Amino acid sequence: MKRLVASPRAQAFLAGIVAVFGFAPFGFFPLPILALAVLFRLWSRAERPAQAAWQGFAFGMGLFCVGIHWIYVALHIYGYMHPVLAAIATALFAAVNATLPALAGYAQARFKVSANVRLLLLMPAIWTLAEWLRGLLFTGFPWLVTGYSQAPDSPLAGYAPLLGVYGVSLVAAVSAGALLLLWNARWSRPGKAALAILAALWLGGATLRSIGWTQAEGEPIKVSLLQGNIAQDTKFSEEALVGTLETYRRLAQASDGRLIVMPETALPLLRDNVPESYQTLLREHARQNGGDILIGVFEKESGGYYNSVYSLGSSPSQHYRKDHLVPFGEFIPLRSVLGWLINDVLDIPMGDLASGGAHQAPLNVAGQKVAVDICYEDAFGEEIVRALPAATLLVNVTNDAWYGDSHAAMQHAQLSQMRALETGRMMLRATNTGVTAVIGSDGHIRAMLPQHEEGVLTAQVQGYAGRTPYVVWGNAGMLVLVVAMLIAAWWMQRRTSPLPLGEG
Repeated sequence: MKRLVASPRAQAFLAGIVAVFGFAPFGFFPLPILALAVLFRLWSRAERPAQAAWQGFAFGMGLFCVGIHWIYVALHIYGYMHPVLAAIATALFAAVNATLPALAGYAQARFKVSANVRLLLLMPAIWTLAEWLRGLLFTGFPWLVTGYSQAPDSPLAGYAPLLGVYGVSLVAAVSAGALLLLWNARWSRPGKAALAILAALWLGGATLRSIGWTQAEGEPIKVSLLQGNIAQDTKFSEEALVGTLETYRRLAQASDGRLIVMPETALPLLRDNVPESYQTLLREHARQNGGDILIGVFEKESGGYYNSVYSLGSSPSQHYRKDHLVPFGEFIPLRSVLGWLINDVLDIPMGDLASGGAHQAPLNVAGQKVAVDICYEDAFGEEIVRALPAATLLVNVTNDAWYGDSHAAMQHAQLSQMRALETGRMMLRATNTGVTAVIGSDGHIRAMLPQHEEGVLTAQVQGYAGRTPYVVWGNAGMLVLVVAMLIAAWWMQRRTSPLPLGEG
């Protein structure tokens, strides 16, 4: 057993598991940085690039098998996939995501640079680049990106309005490298330099947190966020439809918010099939409150089906249609080859939707300009900023009932917290079973309903105007830094005689 734990791959796997506890709902934000320091130590001692790649893969498997185990719940419990197939599919999904840490390990090992350059420049830059690529490839899956673990309490979250979540990852990775260098060098000159870097990064982040990048615009408004707590296994059944409509009618009519928000597909119908009398009732209630209600439904137009949110009330009716769709959950990649997955293996209602388009104007409702995103669209900060600076509020509607009592809902809420930090806007989350919450522009949750309970969350919220630096340049700032670090490492490789790969 001791020999097994002493294996570098086993150490990397355990470090990946430890990193999970830095994310919501646990929130021990130093842990992912310490876990990265362990991985960097293993990489610095690897004798061959292939060894570093396997260590990166093992770290990724620990991180993803534990961190996103809730995919099994969605596939087996609610997708009705055989438990063995669901377990295999979850493990394969973790393995696919773990290839990016593996490639990072291999890539950094190909450089012949000094230990100091490797720890402070090369490893952090390549790690961050791998995380960014994970958010792009195959439509992207940026879950458990290191930077999210720092929201909202870490001083490093102060870098979010400047460089976004990947920029926070970069600073966290540099911190891990500096921490390892300090451990290796102690109070020698390199060790003191590492300590100075750590102090500068963390004090700089704390200072940045005190800057108000955006300004309040207009008067605060009252909002009501509805949480119907409709069981996923009955949500789309015809027998439960009347009860679902009644639940949301009752919750809406009990709400006095100027802006009322229902969750994603709260009404599991096509918009054209929602009874006109029901819509009239909701419209009139929103008008009595002097505002509007946002309703989650499906829409059909020109033969395409959309996951949508539309408004009723004092303002003209408007809609937002989901743009960034979930592969296999909302559309079928390579339909001619893989269509059987939806048709024969999984039972996912409305599993082949159309995209609403990347550039949709904010909804002008309840005296605010509301940028709506649906489900895990809030995982993509570079897409959320498209609606800014016009939008004054961010609204996420989602249905995480697919994942049962797992950690998925709190992890998802942490994504929204990072979006609030990046944009300097409040984020309102209306969900079916949780986490329904009001998130301040500082990323902290101001109010939240208990999960898996029916309820209405009513709060005063403030619209904001202005641009954070991240809204201006998106991920470009982070990429410039990453490229500059790689160029610096390459230049130093040419000018210095490197240490052996295993030294340091």
